[in-house]
Amino acid sequence: QVQLVESGGGLVQPGGSLRLSCAASGIIFRLSTMGWYRQAPGKQRELVATIFSGGSTDYADSVKGRFTISRDNAKNTVYLQMNSLKPEDTAVYYCNTGNPPTYWGQGTQDTVSS
Repeated sequence: QVQLVESGGGLVQPGGSLRLSCAASGIIFRLSTMGWYRQAPGKQRELVATIFSGGSTDYADSVKGRFTISRDNAKNTVYLQMNSLKPEDTAVYYCNTGNPPTYWGQGTQDTVSS
């Protein structure tokens, strides 16, 4: 019933930008906490950003000032705008909902390389 579908991943050069989208269904989106995690090969899954139902946000220190999480309740979609990308940002990015997370998307691969 609950589905989270990510899109927007791809290959980008260092210093470039990428915008991820996550379309949600089967939840009361306007009341839901949404977030993004990422996992690089050989590393543990890392919380990147969270946006709460009221619109407040939280970011990992490694992405502060570079990434922006936002939501469009009319479209049941959460976004992650990633700027000034670094090779260490390379990972599979997962959309999630719930606090703590209870549902996950399938993930989208972001590769930052020249």
